[in-house]
Amino acid sequence: MNTFIKAAEFWLPSADRSLLEYGGGLYGPSSRMARISREMCFGRGEGLPGRAWDSGAPVVLHAFEGSYFKRTEAAKADGLTCGIALPIFLGDYLSSVVVLFCGDDEAHAGAIEVWHNDPQRSKDMVLADGHYGRTADTFEYISRRTSFRVGTGLPGLAWEQRAPVFLPDLGRGAGFLRSDSAVKVGINRGFALPCATPGRDQYVLAFLSALDTPIARRVEIWRPHAEGSALQLQAGFCEATGLLTDRSDTLQRGQGSIGRCWLSGLPGMSTELASEPGPAAGLTGLRALAVLPVLEGGRFVAAVALYL
Repeated sequence: MNTFIKAAEFWLPSADRSLLEYGGGLYGPSSRMARISREMCFGRGEGLPGRAWDSGAPVVLHAFEGSYFKRTEAAKADGLTCGIALPIFLGDYLSSVVVLFCGDDEAHAGAIEVWHNDPQRSKDMVLADGHYGRTADTFEYISRRTSFRVGTGLPGLAWEQRAPVFLPDLGRGAGFLRSDSAVKVGINRGFALPCATPGRDQYVLAFLSALDTPIARRVEIWRPHAEGSALQLQAGFCEATGLLTDRSDTLQRGQGSIGRCWLSGLPGMSTELASEPGPAAGLTGLRALAVLPVLEGGRFVAAVALYL
């Protein structure tokens, strides 16, 4: 099964904060991108990671050809055609930049969206940008004409809760306001996470999964216990086993890639899944793990685990 996300990487500020340096990556069969990326660094505003750093907000780059992207030849050779960069801030302090890569082919359905609210202009959250694969002609058209108030729809729920939100079936219930359009293009599940950025503007990154090309093979959302003693599995879905209904699993601070994300507030990536603790241990078909921290006001809120 192909996934909507083909590769992932993250970048960290250098000691003097003048550059972004390679922090880690998952490239699968994209060997050229893996080789060239490990030797690179980016200044502020340079390349896709540098643009996200400079803008202070998520950036979608729909096509690498003829753009500011610095690795176009390698990406093209490996079948990667677009990317989404997510800067992660501790208050005004940039802690890292995560980049997710996608590829365009006939079976490439689903979406990654960036929703934005400017409180000086509106009470609504509107679509800033997004990558839609082959659903662009229909679903993107509807999305660009949709807006959300706090607490409404998938972006509005993440905005209200300041935490990741998972909707297992977008065709049922009132949680997803574009359900009819989603069902028509095969989008069936979604999750969204708030993006902490400097200033008062609010951003939400939404992932919409399709039947044939899910965002990832498995998605987990982990949040600290009320007393802060451990991380607990809150929600998720696995393409092999279905909805994750058993939420008794816990992880300690620093335990595995997910626990280290809680400890450091930084992304984590691993291809050594046999050594990773948690409910995904031993499952077949999973080759790599990317962990994204969700921060709010400098505080760790949750970890989102994407198994590719």
